[in-house]
Amino acid sequence: MGKYIYEGVKDFDLDHIFDCGQCFRWSRQPDGSYTGIAMGKAVNVSLVEESARLDLVIDNCSEDDFEKIWRGYLDLDRDYGAIKETLSASDEVMAKAICGGEGIRILKQELWETMVSFIISQNNNIPRIKGCIENLARLFGDPAGEYGGVEYYNVPSPEVMAELTAEDLAPVRLGYRAPYLVETAKQVVAKGGIDAVAAELAAAESPEAACEYLRGFHGVGPKVASCIALFGLGRLEAFPIDVWVRRVMNRLYGIDEKDIKGMNAYAAEHFGENGGIAQQYLFYYIRGLEE
Repeated sequence: MGKYIYEGVKDFDLDHIFDCGQCFRWSRQPDGSYTGIAMGKAVNVSLVEESARLDLVIDNCSEDDFEKIWRGYLDLDRDYGAIKETLSASDEVMAKAICGGEGIRILKQELWETMVSFIISQNNNIPRIKGCIENLARLFGDPAGEYGGVEYYNVPSPEVMAELTAEDLAPVRLGYRAPYLVETAKQVVAKGGIDAVAAELAAAESPEAACEYLRGFHGVGPKVASCIALFGLGRLEAFPIDVWVRRVMNRLYGIDEKDIKGMNAYAAEHFGENGGIAQQYLFYYIRGLEE
């Protein structure tokens, strides 16, 4: 399979997108490109300057794959330029944060993989999260093909994981998160599978209702539920609050770090339907200041 070139991409930066804490199955290559797997496909993504424009190059991708998978996954049809203008119009803090991560886009990830990823993410750092997910996929997932001499594997389905035990998962080194994943998988299977869960979530009237439903799964608290709503359901109003976001909301907006309710209220009032995108700009910005 060859390369697909999407000409004239805008508001798109590989580091900003793949290193902003929203995904864990992409690795930066020495040439600045990223190789990873999504929707059962392993590809390499790069940017190439062509005259006065920037082209997105996806290797190991057909035109059909691009239209069915990558156009949506990379959220290429959304006007992020307009969103950035709206968010920064009367907010100097947000304008500065956007400058630090102006190429961020919210990836449209698979619901089950997102649930697994963010349950694993609790009290964890990004390199370790990535390692856990890769071990889980390699040990228990189906093969998804080879790219660049590396074999890739899918995250095991709920049906597969529901048959495992925490002891089975010991080599993955998930710690206390292992039983959460097993029990969540069992819950998903009991509800009729991930498609049935997705249908129930799609029927939720608000991000709050979706998050309330998600919190019924083992190991899913408010922050994890918001992350799943944002990255796995495309609920762009969702505003996940972790230690980084508490820090940035305190430092830049003067809200007490313990006032989660106040942060949610501020995000709803000032960021509205773009709350999740605003959160990513702020998250990337504060990590850049402190790392």
